[in-house]
Amino acid sequence: MAKSPDATPAPALPAAVEDPTSEYPAVSNEPPAAPATPEKPRGSGFARLLIFTFFVFALLVATCLGLRAVNVLPSFDNPFADKTTDRSQPVLLQSMRDLSRYVAADGTFQVIVDLQESKENIPDFLVNRRTLFVGSGTVEQYVEFGGLADNAVKVDNEAMTVTITLPPPQQSNAALDMQKSYVVAEERGLFNRIGDAFRSDPGKQQQVYALAQQRITEAARASGLDERARQNTERMLQSLFTRLGYSTVTVTFDQP
Repeated sequence: MAKSPDATPAPALPAAVEDPTSEYPAVSNEPPAAPATPEKPRGSGFARLLIFTFFVFALLVATCLGLRAVNVLPSFDNPFADKTTDRSQPVLLQSMRDLSRYVAADGTFQVIVDLQESKENIPDFLVNRRTLFVGSGTVEQYVEFGGLADNAVKVDNEAMTVTITLPPPQQSNAALDMQKSYVVAEERGLFNRIGDAFRSDPGKQQQVYALAQQRITEAARASGLDERARQNTERMLQSLFTRLGYSTVTVTFDQP
C-alpha cells in the first residue's frame, strides 16, 4: 500500500515520561540518588580517642600497682625524690700537738641568750634586732702535767710514800654543741629586714655564739667544777701509785 504524503510519524515519548496507555510505570535510566547521611559532630572522634587512651593508661597503672603489691614487680624509686650531693673538699690538717694534760672533770651547761640591738629615739618596728638563742656547751677542767718541776714528785722507797705537787686545775673555754643549740625567735625591724634582703651579716650570728660561750664559761667558774677536778686527780694518782706498791700517796696543788 502506498504511503500517504500527509501522514507524519508520531514523536517518541521521553524515557522518563509515563505512557498513559502502558500498564507498567516507566523506568528511569538515571541511577538513584544516594540517601543523605547525618553529619557527625566535630571533635567526637578525638574525644573518644582521648577517653580510650585515658582508660588504657589507668588500667595499666592499676595493673602495675596490683602486681607491685603482691611483690611480682620490683619496686621503683621516686623519680622526683630529694637528692643531696656532698661536694665538700678533703679535710686539711692545719696543726698537730701533743697533749700532756689530764682532763679531770667537765660540765655541760645551757644558757638562754636574749640579745637586742636598737637605736635610741627610733621606734623598734623600724630599727630593731632581737635574737633569743639557746646555747648548750661543755667546759673541761684539766691538770697540766707537762710543766711539772723536777721536785714535783718525791718518792721514799723505804717508807713507800709518794708526795706529788701539781699546778692548780685549769678551765677551758666553752665549746658549743651546735646540735643542741638553736635560735628560738628572732625579731627584726622594717629597715633591718630590707637590709638583710640585700646583704648578709654573719658577724651578728657570731656575736650571739660568742656571748653564749662567755656566759657558759663564767658559769662554770662558779659551779665548783675545779674542786671536783682536784678530787678526781687525787684519786687517780693514789690509785696509780697504790697499784705500784706505795702505801701512802699525798697529792697537793699549788695556789692559783
